[in-house]
Amino acid sequence: MIGDSGIATMSQVADMGSAVLDFDRVSFGYPGRRVLEEVTLRVRTGELVALVGLNGCGKSTLLRLAAGVLRPGSGRVTVDGADMAATSRRAAARKVALLHQSAPAVPGLTVRQMVRQGRYAARGPLGMLRVGDDPQTIRAMRDVGVEQWADRPVETLSGGERQRVRLALALAQDTPVLLLDEPTTYLDLRHQLDVLHLVVHLREERRLTVLMVLHDLGLAARFAERLVALRDGRVAADGPPDRVMSAELLREVFGIEGRVGRDPERGWPVCYPDRSLS
Repeated sequence: MIGDSGIATMSQVADMGSAVLDFDRVSFGYPGRRVLEEVTLRVRTGELVALVGLNGCGKSTLLRLAAGVLRPGSGRVTVDGADMAATSRRAAARKVALLHQSAPAVPGLTVRQMVRQGRYAARGPLGMLRVGDDPQTIRAMRDVGVEQWADRPVETLSGGERQRVRLALALAQDTPVLLLDEPTTYLDLRHQLDVLHLVVHLREERRLTVLMVLHDLGLAARFAERLVALRDGRVAADGPPDRVMSAELLREVFGIEGRVGRDPERGWPVCYPDRSLS
């Protein structure tokens, strides 16, 4: 399914099934501030979709609505047909795993203990007291390559290593949908590439549906087969990177003048920002 670029094509994804994640005319706001306005977005089973846009445009809010952490002011969010606003947090955690932007390391907590927390929704509070790792915990650590650090305190790891552990925690939930909120935040370029290549590999191996927020347009265009750009709480553009990425997108969504070219070897879109329009 994955070609030389490490990315599935849109035609390949089209055969993966119907929408598993559905935002139907969703609006949401905090006191004094409207964040999302009548957003309709459908993510098909097996897709890898990147949400892009300026800070405050509603990207992270969409992920929290999909995970059932927030409830829409109007509209409906469903995962595999289940209304997330009417689903308990524990039941939602069996359907969707959300990797937040960042989380402080708990002093003394080992990698094994942190990843095991992803099993709470499945095992419950009494099950968490049982000694030993279940198969999902072991597989999650193995799949992201952190099993060799299993008994090391998380705080002793580097930023890139910690991000792998946090990804293992999300995978341990063993859900069909993975939500990633800026998974490359605070990472250097090497570790950004490592994490995104790992996401692509895991998506294929585990047949996951992935919706992720990315700030770097270049990385979004390279690793996702579909870009959804938000502006002022609404969907401003939606489609394959080579259709969505344009000088108009840079100007209208990101407020910058720039150019869009193509990588000479792999063909994905490349942005050349020139100046801010502010």
